[in-house]
Amino acid sequence: MPVRQVIEEGRVPVRIYTGEIEAQARRQLVNVSQLPIVHHHVAAMPDVHTGIGATVGSVIATHRAIIPAAVGVDIGCGMIATRTSLTADDLDESSLKRLFDQISRDVPVGRDQHKESRALDEAAKPFGRSLKRILGRHPQLETRFPRTQNWVCQMGTLGGGNHFIEVCLDEASHVWTMLHSGSRGIGNAIGTYFIELARRDAERRELNLPDRDLAYFEEGAAHFDDYVEAVGWAQGYAAANRHAMVNLVLAAMRRHLPDFVVTSEVVNCHHNYVEREHHYGRDVWVTRKGAIRARAGELGIIPGSMGAKSYIVRGKGSEESFQSCAHGAGRRMSRTQAARTYTSRDLVEQTRGVLCRKDKGVVDEIPAAYKSIDEVMENQRDLVDTVHTLKQVICVKG
Repeated sequence: MPVRQVIEEGRVPVRIYTGEIEAQARRQLVNVSQLPIVHHHVAAMPDVHTGIGATVGSVIATHRAIIPAAVGVDIGCGMIATRTSLTADDLDESSLKRLFDQISRDVPVGRDQHKESRALDEAAKPFGRSLKRILGRHPQLETRFPRTQNWVCQMGTLGGGNHFIEVCLDEASHVWTMLHSGSRGIGNAIGTYFIELARRDAERRELNLPDRDLAYFEEGAAHFDDYVEAVGWAQGYAAANRHAMVNLVLAAMRRHLPDFVVTSEVVNCHHNYVEREHHYGRDVWVTRKGAIRARAGELGIIPGSMGAKSYIVRGKGSEESFQSCAHGAGRRMSRTQAARTYTSRDLVEQTRGVLCRKDKGVVDEIPAAYKSIDEVMENQRDLVDTVHTLKQVICVKG
């Protein structure tokens, strides 16, 4: 469907791909639209919901400036998926249980990381020299990274929250592996550090901002180039982290399932990031906060909740969305509200047929806490075509 509503209360319009939006998310979109650096309009995807400063599910094009809090602290968070030659006939309850346990052993989740003896040094090695250069200019960054964490040992680890690893079946019963993760502790350190620098710069320049979390660096300013380098480093690390985990999951599958080959190109896409692009006659910085790029012919991944369908999509290159689409179902209630509203018994019911945790500790990720993925997909028919529809049989939560 095309844009469902337009808000014209700021310096530029806000174009929204859904008729349903919370009041706070609407206010955040208006706040962004008032900034003098925003180019042409702000686009809000069908999964739009309240974030910190900028709305999750928003696409913000800025001229000669970047808003670090819009990029966020899980820099480069995104999805990766690959199809195998296995089919549903190659799976049974016993092998799936063994596979679930193997993935849970091989891929650290939550706050856990690989032991030094099992660190994925080769995957991490390409990032060492450039990180050292960044830390040389900003040594304070190291104080934000707890001694108990190590960016090398976190390579190939999932993290917590809504991050997950899934084994899925598509519409033709082919087996896929798919996962959601980002730049882990080092990305969080980079994000929070530069967000605070941007706030201090805004205070020093006495910028009149509608929200302190919308502080921005302008090209030529003291920290702009350093932020671009650091955020690019974190985005590269996030993509490599996902790729390393897919290799671990495929290795686990080879231990417990029949022989197979990977039969499709790996799709690896960010949905929290910033990149230089050309839109509406200008080279601009495009921040996708909870949105994926959907250029014409480009493949992307749009996951549902842990009990719902997910989609492999092909972009249509819609310029009105800045060649973007939704990144998932989007939350319709906070984690606290979900934990208060639902029980582990509700979780068991809503994840029937999926091998996953069903205890109180993950009730905040219950499918009912998310918007309908089918409605999200319907609202972005103008933005993407569906290539494959996936349904999970295993879900390992962070």
